[in-house]
Amino acid sequence: MTNAAQIAQRYIDSWNETDAARRASLLATLWTEDARYVDPMMAGEGRGQIDALIAGVHQRFPGLRFALTGRPDGYGDKVRFSWILGPEGGEGLVEGTDFGVVENGRLRAVTGFLDKVPG
Repeated sequence: MTNAAQIAQRYIDSWNETDAARRASLLATLWTEDARYVDPMMAGEGRGQIDALIAGVHQRFPGLRFALTGRPDGYGDKVRFSWILGPEGGEGLVEGTDFGVVENGRLRAVTGFLDKVPG
């Protein structure tokens, strides 16, 4: 697995984690302390705000899971990957592509694009 693939899978794992303590641990190993996340619907700075965003997604879409689609790619300090959010093994209700900036093996910033959202 390439570094981009590892980072992308760890990112998906953190978005799928429903246990707050385990998710905080995942975020601490994946994101820099001052990391930033932004997409067309939400934004957060720092691990605490990013954690709150993830918790909000779990509240809005209970029981749904994120999964990678395609092959994550990266060069230099940049990574990109696509994902779906839907029932495990089912069709994605939400689809997106995220672009990340990596610093010392951790995400410093992620910009998300939503390719498909529920009507």
